[in-house]
Amino acid sequence: MFQKKSLGQNFLKSEKALNEIIEASDIRSTDTVLEIGPGEGVLTARILDKKPKRLMAVEKDDRLIPILEQKFTEPIQRGDFSLVHADIIDLFTKNEVNIDKPFKIIANIPYYITGLIIRNIFSMQTLPDTVVLLVQKEVADRIVDTEKNNLLRASITLYGDVKRISVVPKGAFVPAPNVDSAILRIQNIQKVPSNEFEKTYFEIVKAAFAHKRKKASKNLAGILGISSTAWETVFAEFSLSKDVRPEDISTDVYKQITNKVIH
Repeated sequence: MFQKKSLGQNFLKSEKALNEIIEASDIRSTDTVLEIGPGEGVLTARILDKKPKRLMAVEKDDRLIPILEQKFTEPIQRGDFSLVHADIIDLFTKNEVNIDKPFKIIANIPYYITGLIIRNIFSMQTLPDTVVLLVQKEVADRIVDTEKNNLLRASITLYGDVKRISVVPKGAFVPAPNVDSAILRIQNIQKVPSNEFEKTYFEIVKAAFAHKRKKASKNLAGILGISSTAWETVFAEFSLSKDVRPEDISTDVYKQITNKVIH
């Protein structure tokens, strides 16, 4: 199967990496699993071996659909496996990904839509219990950096706990990408307290990280009608310096700040 460059395809062939993804997913017989981008079905077969309650796989590439249908004829006929020929982003946008809990998401996704996929996952009406993603190593490193916060990390850790499971070298793929990848697991996923909290939190963190070299109070000046000086007063309540940089504020403190300004 030739790679479609337009879809950013790189097919995972490493037995070690495939096993690590399955182990990290901890699939139970009560779980429904959503697999995004099954490709040629190498990981799909391993998911089915774990006998989840149901597997739904969404594949955009029309060339792969007949391959997957032939490979998984029996589980499809039994109703254990639903193969959907669609763009997952379109399904998310139309709110057509409806899965009963408990469910897990496993995805080997193109690097260029990693952020978009993650945003859509956490916008679902029903949130998954666990998400296991294969992403660019550099992106994974930023997400799990506990020393310096960033917008992507602040966005993900609002909903759950994140951990880098392992590094997957570029030679583990066919064709090999230009960079290494990493297996990322997000678990203990929970809804935020309210729509108001979620909206306010993202308004704050997006503004805070808009200009990395500026003080957080300067970036936030005017947001929610709060002046730069008033933000410094808010920071002081959380033992933060008036000169604090946005990357030096943890997600937990951003949550506390959000609660402070909406109450």
